[in-house]
Amino acid sequence: MQVENGQFKPTIVAFCCNWCSYAGADLAGTGRMQYPAEVKIIRVPCSCRVNPMFILRAFQRGADGVILCGCHPGDCHYTTGNYYARRRMTMLFDFLDYLGIEKERTRVEWVSAAEGARFASVMNDFVKKVTELGPNKRITDLRCKPEKEGE
Repeated sequence: MQVENGQFKPTIVAFCCNWCSYAGADLAGTGRMQYPAEVKIIRVPCSCRVNPMFILRAFQRGADGVILCGCHPGDCHYTTGNYYARRRMTMLFDFLDYLGIEKERTRVEWVSAAEGARFASVMNDFVKKVTELGPNKRITDLRCKPEKEGE
């Protein structure tokens, strides 16, 4: 969480598959398409390699929102990886609901390498929704918060 000029700026973690979504993010960058700098991209070989614990850990470490981006179903370079990711994320959404975390803080999107404009649009929309929700206060690890001077 960041506060700039009194306005909340969310920290967003984006897990992007190497073959499609990361290439889409690269295309958005080279095409000078705008999306917020608060989006921190983590490149993974495939969306199925994202363990649900990674998402919980991101929230615990201070993320206000987490998005998983992968290849479109049927276009996975590892044949069925995104189907496994979709199934895992469905289960994770139920668990996050049980923990009391708003479902709008987590999202799954399929973005191909040729969809740089779509990547930027998805990120802008997701950041807007998380900004409206405000800071994530449900899961926090006190060890991960920066110390304030004078304490």
